[in-house]
Amino acid sequence: MSQIEKKFLETFGEEPDLVAAAPGRVNLIGEHIDYSDGFVLPFAIKDRTLVAARKRNDSTVRIASAQRRNKIVTVDINQVKPGLKGEWERYALGVLWSMGVTEGVDLMIDGHVPLGAGLSSSAALECSVATAMNHLFDMGFNLEELARLTQKAENQYVGVPCGIMDQSVSLMATQGSALLLDCRDLSTKNISFDVASHGLELLIIDTQAHHALTDGGYAERRASCESVVAKLGISSLRELTMEQLEGSRALINETEFVRARHAVTEMKRVLDCVEALNVSDFEKVGQLINQSHISLRDDYTVSCPELDTAVDAALSAGALGSRMVGGGFGGSAIALIQASKTTETIGAIEKAFSSKGFKAPRFFTSLPSQGAELISRR
Repeated sequence: MSQIEKKFLETFGEEPDLVAAAPGRVNLIGEHIDYSDGFVLPFAIKDRTLVAARKRNDSTVRIASAQRRNKIVTVDINQVKPGLKGEWERYALGVLWSMGVTEGVDLMIDGHVPLGAGLSSSAALECSVATAMNHLFDMGFNLEELARLTQKAENQYVGVPCGIMDQSVSLMATQGSALLLDCRDLSTKNISFDVASHGLELLIIDTQAHHALTDGGYAERRASCESVVAKLGISSLRELTMEQLEGSRALINETEFVRARHAVTEMKRVLDCVEALNVSDFEKVGQLINQSHISLRDDYTVSCPELDTAVDAALSAGALGSRMVGGGFGGSAIALIQASKTTETIGAIEKAFSSKGFKAPRFFTSLPSQGAELISRR
């Protein structure tokens, strides 16, 4: 019996019917463009959220977490709808609501994706629950449908206007590859991301500057992009070239212009990065990663002092490229580095953080990992 099955038994007094898991993610490049129908290039990390689930014979939903001992959230499934107050369990309840679950269920959550680190712990939770419900109730949703349902849960139930990237990669990722995702139609292509054989490593730097996407900053930036789309009479920023954007400058305000400029240039960087990876041109990949950070810092203004410090210190230590990842305002950065310089790079970043009085960062690495899956079923 696995650890989560034991915790389920201890908490609910019976064994679960099944266990599912879904990973967090790192986005190599393509930030803040998923809600503009762009291309993104994320991969799943090895850290996952697991959920053990069991059907009930009534309408009660009970949710517990291995990270929050001795607390069980109890609610009637008929009361689960947007507006219901709650905390972390809203992510799970939102999935039940968006998927149309009408029966009672017991859920034990065991999350191993760092919280607030920009590694999409929320999508890992949503997608693990969605995978579990899809199997538990034989609902028959495909991966694209699950991605849209979990996004709906976060948008409409939790209240975060996120795009589709995080849920898609958590569900669809394959080991050893980054996932080129077209956010317009959710078509995907696996792109080999084999840095190890080239003596490289992707270092993930958790700044421990906590970010929260429900405080309005994320929504404001998305609203700026949507305003540009409305004013220019297009369906999404995917349709714009830089020449067209420059020519339309008089129709939008300066903030809208720089937000749209980030989106248009970032979409091109993603496709350029795919081309570079296809020929193992990691110098070019590094340059594109650097350009992405500058655009996020200056045009989209979603970086913060801790993220900039991590990026600058990594580059000073010899990284090929470094940038913030995730929604911003805190969280994590990545650095593409020579594997032989890992210790040196970590030391340089730690020293830079200490000199500015920041909380000590955390570091880890991950190879591209498997997406959501059913772990066991009785």
